[in-house]
Amino acid sequence: MSQQSLDSVFQAWHDNQAIAEQMIPLIGSLYRHNNVVTTLYGRSLFNRSVIRILKDHRFVRKIEGTELSVQDTFPLVQAMTRLNLGPAHVDVGKLGVAYKKQGGGDAEAFLRKELAEIVDGHCADTGNGEPKDVVLYGFGRIGRILARVLVEKAGGGNLLRLRAIVVRGRGDIAKDLEKRASLLRRDSVHGPFEGTISVDAEARTLTANGNVIQVIYADSPADVDYTDYGIHNAVVVDNTGIWRDEDGLGQHLACKGVAKALLTAPGKGDVKNIVYGINHQDISADDRIISAASCTTNAIVPTLKALNDEYGIAHGHVETVHSYTNDQNLIDNYHKGDRRGRSAPLNMVLTETGAAKAVAKALPELGGKLTGNAIRVPTPNVSMAILNLTLERETDVASLNDYLRRMSIDSQYQKQIDYVDSPEVVSTDFVGNRHAGIVDAQATIANGKHAVLYVWYDNEFGYSCQVIRILQHISNVDFLKLPRAQG
Repeated sequence: MSQQSLDSVFQAWHDNQAIAEQMIPLIGSLYRHNNVVTTLYGRSLFNRSVIRILKDHRFVRKIEGTELSVQDTFPLVQAMTRLNLGPAHVDVGKLGVAYKKQGGGDAEAFLRKELAEIVDGHCADTGNGEPKDVVLYGFGRIGRILARVLVEKAGGGNLLRLRAIVVRGRGDIAKDLEKRASLLRRDSVHGPFEGTISVDAEARTLTANGNVIQVIYADSPADVDYTDYGIHNAVVVDNTGIWRDEDGLGQHLACKGVAKALLTAPGKGDVKNIVYGINHQDISADDRIISAASCTTNAIVPTLKALNDEYGIAHGHVETVHSYTNDQNLIDNYHKGDRRGRSAPLNMVLTETGAAKAVAKALPELGGKLTGNAIRVPTPNVSMAILNLTLERETDVASLNDYLRRMSIDSQYQKQIDYVDSPEVVSTDFVGNRHAGIVDAQATIANGKHAVLYVWYDNEFGYSCQVIRILQHISNVDFLKLPRAQG
């Protein structure tokens, strides 16, 4: 390659950086002024770096087989700021591909047609609506990730407002607050908190990116009156897993200021187990206690649903290769569970999982068709589910992968099913992935009616994003998604 060609490639990169820099304030304005969340094939563009925006554009070639650059999408983002858009999630990537295929032209006219449902839909008088109070009961792994996501999404049209966390506390409260702030600020798996956190020991609050979060110390739900803190009609998200049935979780509803309780673990008895994107429409206005099921159930149900809809599932086995969790021991010690007392960082630990049976709570049509087991492995995060299935209709690797690829980019399961087609990916590549599960296309096996699928999932972050989606749904925070899915 000549020096002139090298210089040209380098200059093109810098030109694209400059365009991405111009896009960032426009994306921010659409979010804060119009409640428009811009995405690029499901990947949020809001609050992202220049490099991240360029990388996400590059990613499109893996999905659509065509290049997409910021030069293609920038005119669309500019035009969107002039159209007085109403609240929605708008996939600029899909619009960009369609705009490019038609040969460009008048970007504003193109958007007036594609986004007709929200053009001139912004009403300054009505504002963003009333925020919904959220309380995190427990502040462990899931609780802290939920806090991060809630703080990140604060503002715009999200309307979910993290008001308080409830923890047990004894002794030096000031020291306790500093430790909890530090755990939110730094995470060995998910990295540093994006923003600032300050502590007010006298008021017993943490302030994260301007969000004042009350820290309430209590030994049980009965000890808390949320109205004392100005909290009303709140959704309490129970991250402790101590109570999993209606009687236990009903303790939250007995507290003043609480409207609903959401469990971040599989529910027992008559508690509805919800996998967002699959059966969240089963939640009725009268349901005051619901469960977000488990991370594994959330990971496998969307893919199983898609497969059952297209091919039918006769029967199958789910093997989960799961990262170790806090309920295991660092070194060998007594544990009430079989094998879980053995050192988690030193052993693969064969254990049971209820995920296969739990599938039937979200997908009754698969009741009795699946078995399951689990192996805990010495990694701190990101797990894998191996779906060994007998289908009712024959397929092959190419057809099966193509179907799941299409489900991941243009279907109602876009937020639940992700898709990767690389021979080099490993578990750490999926830390922070916001989908419920990620299909590894390179590992797919299909022969006739027999299929084996490998589904990665961030059992902490991906699951927490599913919990947030349920929170939004039960709080009536729902967004129109444009352009409309084709599948």
